[in-house]
Amino acid sequence: MCGITGWISYDNDLTTQRPTLDAMTATMACRGPDAAGTWFDTHAAFGHRRLAVIDIDGGRQPMTVEHDGRTQLVTTYSGEVYNYRELRAELEQLGHTFRTSSDTEVVLHAYLQWGEACTERLNGMYAFALWDPRTQELLLVRDRMGIKPLYYYPTPDGVLFGSEPKAILAHPAVRPTVDAEGLAELITFTKTPGHAVYRGMHEVRPGHFVRVNRAGLTVSRYWALEAREHTDDLDTTIAHIRALLDDIVARQLIADVPLCTLLSGGLDSSAITALAAGALAAQGKGPVRSFAVDFVGYTENFTPDDLRGTPDGPYAHALAEHVRADHRDIVLDTATLMDPGHRAAVLAARDLPNGLGDGDTSLYLLFKAVREQSTVALSGESADEIFGGYRWFHDPDAVNANTFPWIAAGLSGRFAGGHATREALLDTGLLGKLDLPGYEARRYREALAEVPYLDGDTGHQRRMREISYLHLTRFVQILLDRKDRASMAVGLEVRVPFCDHRLVEYVFNTPWAMKTFDGREKSLLRAATRDVLPDLVAERVKSPYPSTQDPRYGEALRTELRHLAADRDAPVRPLLDATALAEATADHATNDIRPGAELVLGMNAWLRTTGTTLEL
Repeated sequence: MCGITGWISYDNDLTTQRPTLDAMTATMACRGPDAAGTWFDTHAAFGHRRLAVIDIDGGRQPMTVEHDGRTQLVTTYSGEVYNYRELRAELEQLGHTFRTSSDTEVVLHAYLQWGEACTERLNGMYAFALWDPRTQELLLVRDRMGIKPLYYYPTPDGVLFGSEPKAILAHPAVRPTVDAEGLAELITFTKTPGHAVYRGMHEVRPGHFVRVNRAGLTVSRYWALEAREHTDDLDTTIAHIRALLDDIVARQLIADVPLCTLLSGGLDSSAITALAAGALAAQGKGPVRSFAVDFVGYTENFTPDDLRGTPDGPYAHALAEHVRADHRDIVLDTATLMDPGHRAAVLAARDLPNGLGDGDTSLYLLFKAVREQSTVALSGESADEIFGGYRWFHDPDAVNANTFPWIAAGLSGRFAGGHATREALLDTGLLGKLDLPGYEARRYREALAEVPYLDGDTGHQRRMREISYLHLTRFVQILLDRKDRASMAVGLEVRVPFCDHRLVEYVFNTPWAMKTFDGREKSLLRAATRDVLPDLVAERVKSPYPSTQDPRYGEALRTELRHLAADRDAPVRPLLDATALAEATADHATNDIRPGAELVLGMNAWLRTTGTTLEL
C-alpha cells in the first residue's frame, strides 16, 4: 500500500519542476513510510511513497518497463492485486519476463498485454496511474469498489492527481476553495461518487478510468453492479458464499510483513478472524493476531442505546478464545480522545472535517497501536452493506422513505444515536442557502436512476435491490474512505475481504427473501460461517463501531465550544447561529451537542490550518 501523485502538463517541461513534485510527494509520506521515488519525462512527473508489503527489495516505484533501452510504460501504483501470481504465470506463458516478485510489475505487463481490458482480470484493491511515453497518454484507474482513493484536478494543459487531496493542494496553482455544493456534500451524510468537495477537484469513481491526452480528459467505466438471475437454491448459495470467503481470506493473507485482523466481536470481523485462523493453521502458521478498540470502563458501565445493545469486549474475547487468537485490546480514555494532537492528526489524515467525531479519533488510535506490531490488517468492513446488516434494512419506515435509508433512520445526526444533528449549530441563513434536504434529494434521485433491475423485480424485492445498491455505491464509500485515511495515516494497510467483487456481485443478485431466510439480519453470512464461530458470537445482534459513553467527553466538547465562542477571530464563527451556540455553551446546559460540536470544531480547525476559502 502506498501514496501516489503526479502531474501531466503538455505545455511545460516538467523535468524542471522537481521541487513542486517533491512537495506533492512529501504529503504522501504517511501512506508510504518505507521509501520515496520520483520519475520525470518532459510532460509527465510521477511521485511515489511506499509502504513495503510484497517484494520488499524489488518493488520500488515509480516502476517502468523497458524495451531496447526505451521506456514502454511507467506506473505509480497503490494497492494489492491478490491474484497477481496467477496473472504472472499467464503472462510468462505469453512471453513476458519479470525482474521483480511484485504485483506492481504484473500490473504493468498486464496492461502491455491486454490494454484497458487488464482491469477485468485484476482481483484486488488498487489505484494507479500509467503513463505511456510512446502515445503521451495517462490512464488513471481505481478498483471496482473504491477501496483505494484517487483524486484528480484538470488543468488547462493536463491534470494533477494524488491518492489524497493534500497531494494536489500542494501544487502552487491549486487553491483550497469550497463552494456551496461542496459544503453541502461535506455536511450531509452522503458520499457522491466522483465528488471531492474542493472546487475543481474530482475523485475517480470506483470501477472507472480517467484517460488524459493532448485532446483532453475522458472518463469511462469498466465495471458496475449488474442485475443477474440467481438460480442457486439456499444450500448451494450458502456453500458458494463460504467457498468464496475461504478463497478470499486465503488470498488476502499473502504478505511479506506481519499481519493481523481487526476484531470487534461482531459477526463480520469474527468471521474474518476465524477463517484467517483456520487458513493460517492449514499453512502451519499462526496463531492469528487480533486487535480491538475499547474505552476505559465501557463494558462495566455500558448503557444500551438505539444502535448498540451490547458492548464489544465480551464477544471479541469469546471469539479470540475460540480460535486461540493472540488478542490485544487497545483501551482508550477521554483525555486521549480529546488530545489536540490526536484530533489534528485525524483532520490532517482526512483532509476534511466530515468525519465521525470520537469514532474517527479512536479508529486512528487503534490503527496507530496496531501498526506497532503489524503492517497489514484484515477488516470486516462492508459485510453489512453486502448482506443487509444495518437495522434500517429491516425498518419499513426507513426502507420506504423517499431518501437514503440511513438518513431516514437518523444517522445524519451521529452514530451514537440521539436527536442532535450535524448542522444544529449552523446559521439558519447559511442552511437556507445550502438547502441540505434538497441536496440530499437530488443525490438520492441520481443514485436511484443507476440501479439495475431484472424484469421480475417487483414490490419488496425491487425496493431491496435499490436499498442494496444505495449501500454498495454510496454508504460503503463513507466507511471505506474513513478506514483508508485513518489506517494510511499511520502506515497500516487494511484489507477488506468482503469487498471482493466476486462476493459483492453474487450476493447483490441473491433475492432478499434468501438473504433473510431465518428472519434475521445477515442470514447468509451467519449460515456460511457458523461452524467456525461460538454460539455467543453467531447469535449476537448487529452493534456498530463503538462510541465512548463517558459523559466527560461531551463536557470536554462543550468546554471547547465555549473557547470558540469567546474567540472573535475563529474562522468558523461567521457560519454559526449565535443563539444556538449560546444555548449549547450555557452554564448547566445538558442538551446533546456531540454531532454539531464535533462538526463545528472540526471545521474551525480545518479553515484555520488549511487556509481553505469558502465561496458560498
